Amino acid sequence: MAADPTAHLTTTMPFCGTLKMRARSLDAAQVELELDWAEDLCTSNGLLHGGVIMALADSAGGACAAANLPKEAIGTSTIESKTNFLGAVRSGTVRAITRPLHVGGTTIVVETEIRDDRERLVAKTTQTQVVLRPKP
Repeated sequence: MAADPTAHLTTTMPFCGTLKMRARSLDAAQVELELDWAEDLCTSNGLLHGGVIMALADSAGGACAAANLPKEAIGTSTIESKTNFLGAVRSGTVRAITRPLHVGGTTIVVETEIRDDRERLVAKTTQTQVVLRPKP
């Protein structure tokens, strides 16, 4: 893992810095990112916007896929993502915990749980990431 995982995250994915995401771990077996509820990230009634939750899940999924890339790969990109929302976030911190389900030569499939600061599951995302290779 990088000496400063948050700096590594925001350097490789600048959008994560825009949303003020923090990296707790960036390991091949598990990636953990978190972000704090903020009024400017909400939809009506002070609910954290679903797009923000999906961005957190997508970022964690991309980081997990990147940590599992074959040596000759140059990157990864989301080609499919499915999120189920199970609860609302009205305050506190949300944490994405991502683990690989399948690590192959052409695709990597990851699963992300989004939990609030009471450890309540608020969303679950499954993603397929394509392995990017240099052009011949």
